[in-house]
Parts: sequence; C-alpha cells; structure tokens
Amino acid sequence: MPIVPQSARSARPAPFEVLRALAISCLTVAALGACQTTAMQTSKLPPVWQPDLGNSIYKNPVLNADYSDPDVIRVGNDYYLTSSSFSDIPGLPILHSKDLVNWTIIGHVFDHYPLPGFETPQHGDGVWAPALRYHDGLFYVYFGDPDNGIFMATAKNPAGPWSPLHLVKKSKGWIDTCPFWDDDGQAYLVHAYANSRAGVKDMLDICRMAPDGKSLLDEGKLVVDGRNGKFPTVEGPKLYKRNGYYYILAPAGGVTGGYQMAFRSKNIFGPYEAKKVMAQGKTPINGPHQGGWVTTQTGQDWFMHFQDRGPYGRVVLLEPMKWVNDWPVIGDDPDGDGTGEPVLTFRKPDVGRAYPPAAPQTSDDFSSPTLGLQWQWPANPRPAFYSLTARPGWLRLNARPLPAGGKNLWDAPNLLLQKLPADRFHVATRIDGSGLAIGERAGLVVMGQDYACAAIEHTATGWQLVYTVDHTASTGSAEKTQATAALTSPLVGLSLSVDPGAVCQFSFSTGAAPVKIGQPFHAAAGRWIGAKVGLFAQGSAGGHADVDGFWFSR
Repeated sequence: MPIVPQSARSARPAPFEVLRALAISCLTVAALGACQTTAMQTSKLPPVWQPDLGNSIYKNPVLNADYSDPDVIRVGNDYYLTSSSFSDIPGLPILHSKDLVNWTIIGHVFDHYPLPGFETPQHGDGVWAPALRYHDGLFYVYFGDPDNGIFMATAKNPAGPWSPLHLVKKSKGWIDTCPFWDDDGQAYLVHAYANSRAGVKDMLDICRMAPDGKSLLDEGKLVVDGRNGKFPTVEGPKLYKRNGYYYILAPAGGVTGGYQMAFRSKNIFGPYEAKKVMAQGKTPINGPHQGGWVTTQTGQDWFMHFQDRGPYGRVVLLEPMKWVNDWPVIGDDPDGDGTGEPVLTFRKPDVGRAYPPAAPQTSDDFSSPTLGLQWQWPANPRPAFYSLTARPGWLRLNARPLPAGGKNLWDAPNLLLQKLPADRFHVATRIDGSGLAIGERAGLVVMGQDYACAAIEHTATGWQLVYTVDHTASTGSAEKTQATAALTSPLVGLSLSVDPGAVCQFSFSTGAAPVKIGQPFHAAAGRWIGAKVGLFAQGSAGGHADVDGFWFSR
C-alpha cells in the first residue's frame, strides 16, 4: 500500500502515520521504504497475485479472482475475455491480454441493467454465462438472463462503448447462450436450460439465428441429450468448427466436481459423438469447468476454464490444448487416454514475443474522476450513492438507508465492492467519518451470504468503532455486534488481512499500531459468486463519509 507525501495528494491531512501503521502488518521494512517515493501511483503497486513467473513459465490460476463462466477470443494479436456478472453493476467485464497470462480490465458492456427490480440487489439473477465473439468487424456479447430472455450487444471497440442491450428472444430458463456464424453465412445459437426456471435440464439446443444476430428463426433442435445420467448437468456450451466438424465444448457433472466434455458432428444439428476431454484426475483442481478455446497467432491451441473455490469464487485457469484424431485433449494427459487434467504450471503461450506482467486492477486512490474498473455495486447505482468531486482526491460515500423491507447489508444496493484478488492478501483504507450524522456508520466490509464489517459509528455520545457479523445474512437475519472500541477521532484507518481459507481478520488504527478487532471471520460465497470486499455508508439522516484510498498488498 502506498505511503504518499501530502504534497502529492490534493488537500488532505497527511495519511503517512496511519498508513504506515496499517502497512507494517503486511509489508517488510524494505518494501515500506520503496513505497515512500514521490507520488507513487496506485496503479504501480505490485499485484497480490502474479501468474507470470518471469521465466517463460506461468502458474494457474491466471486469474485468481471470481471471473465465472469465462469466454475468450483472439482478434489479431489481442485477446479478450468476459465472464458472468449476475446482478453486479457495471455488468459483463471485458478483460484484455497480449499473452493469455497477464490480464487487465478494460471496460464493461453496460453500466445499468435496464430491467425492473435491479434497483435493489437481485442476488444470483441477471447475467448468466456470456459468450464473446468477433464477426464482420464487430464484437458480440450474448448471455441468457434466466428470468427475462436472451440478450446481446455489439461494439467496434471491446473497451466500449457497447450498444444498448438487445432482447434476442424472450424466454424462461434459456441460459448459457453462444452464437456461431458458419462459412456459408448462416448463423446459429446454442444454449442450455436452467431447471429452476425451465423445468428441464441436461439438454443443449441449437437454434437458427438471423445473420445480424438480433433474432432467432426457430425454437431450436435438441442436439445433446444428457438426461438419464448420460451427461448430468451438461451446460455452458460453446460452438466451434474445425476440419469439417462442428464442436460443442461443454462441462457436465456439476460445478464443484464435474468435467469437460466435447461433442462433434459433421452436421450442425447432429447426431453428435461425445468424449470426456478434461477432468480433475490426480490434481487439486476440482471440477475443471466451463470455458473457451482460443488459437494463438502462432497456431497453438489453449483452453481457459474456471474452478469453483467457494468464498474466492470461480477462478480462471489456462490449459494447453492439442488435437488427437480430431478430438481436443485439454491440459496434461499423463496416461494418454485422451482425457486431460489441469496443469499447475506450464510454458507460457507462444504469441511471437514476450510481454510484461500485468494483473486486473485492485487498489484505488480515488484521484480519478471515475471509479476504477474493478469496482461493482450489487444493483444499479444512483448518483446519490457517491461523489469523486465533493472532496477532490477522496471518495465520498453518502449514507443511505436500507431499501423498504431490507433486513441487513445483504439487501443494500449501495455497497461498493470488488472481487477477492488472491488466496492471501491485505487491504487497508482510511475513512473520515466526521460527516456522518448521529446514528449513521461507514466502514469496511467482506460481503457474501454471510458478512462481517468494521465501521465508524457516530453515536449520541461520540464516535465508536463497531465490528458486526451476520452469519446468515441471506436469510434476512439481523447483524450481531461482536466488539466495539471508543474512538477519540472520526478519522480511522481500517484494514483486513485475508489468509488461505478466506479467514479474515479486521484491524483499526487511529495513529498508533493497528489493533485487531473481533474474532476471525470465515468469508462465505455469495449466490453463484465469491465473497467481495469493499466499502459502505449506511444511515438515513443525510450524512456522508470520505474515503482516502483503498490499497491492496501481499
């Protein structure tokens, strides 16, 4: 985390002492000295996870954060990836890489989900399993909303702007959609079913699609029938063509313990042969699941997929891929049976040259006029939630009440959150709560179906630090206060250390060494997503809190 001279920051009290105290718990003395350079930018902080080992070798996961249901494409010398975003806004992140190992976030497909109800969190609903494609000079994204239908958007630049979401088909339970344009100009779309909405599952259908991708021309044909235990929970299909075969790459067996299937046919509507092409094998990578195939500019084949790690979410792994008798073999195949298993380390893809390490953005000093691309809200945000101009160089969070019927922070739309970026990390922030009205609070939160938060609270008798936990938040339970500490000032440093197993320890500081507060908290996954970490301000009297940066370190 940065130690920045006051002269390098705009009109704020010197944060040096508080941030030094918070950093000591996670940085070496040498690292602290390195941070005390003039105007060190947040973007230059070392990432907490780096898959590029610097010797032409990478380690998995290449994205050690919750990028569920990834899909990947190459356009020229550039690689792009998108993933599910459910009800988190902005939605459908777009990541960029030059070598499939080092990724950064470059944008989102939309910043407002234009459907009723998403002004409050709709946990687990919204954007499921997207597909990303490039066709005739346009980037396309398709996804199925299990309650509202199939949507698509297009862009000339994947960083945006993207066209408004277009409803391709109103449907219930049609999910995991992927478009395909054939050599003759005909277009198709493959999809799966969500049993919770459609009443059926374990089936993949292909529909004819208009060449412009904006409508379907029929109700589709069943091409993969996984019922009766043949391919349980087959879903997440991606459609490709190679050597005269149509291929559907799709996982089966469930998220935590499943495997990757390949289906092939000389006719797009089948019949399709089936083969298991990747499974856990003897590796620690459980349920190697849904993803996408990409070929480098040098002709190498690679596959990116996710692994469910509970509170850390669905992290993304990169696997070498080869073809044997016109079947893909994904990962390492030590026994030569054609079913690969995930690799832990491997040679980096050959993309013609070497590129420097990179990682998705995490830390934010709030000096930009816009929020960093790493941040998301659990519902459609409103301007009243925050400001980056009210106090230049700080993020102002306006205290907001829970929505009508809200029981706890699980129901709050105004949480500013981001993904857990590694198995182990430290995050620190500093919050000025002097603008909070009596009865309001603001602080640091780890959010999932359970959550914990450390917050500055303005009471009738002064300020206090309150640590609260809700172990069954998604059921509507009430928070329970675990610990409190009197504060002499509303300007407080808050920090969080996360250890393997998503064990979280909160600490606070008012200028001296940080003090632990409360018992360790075991983070829990959200609904179809991992836990998140971030900031909040809660209350109904019109107050606010100002945040002086949000810094990650190893």
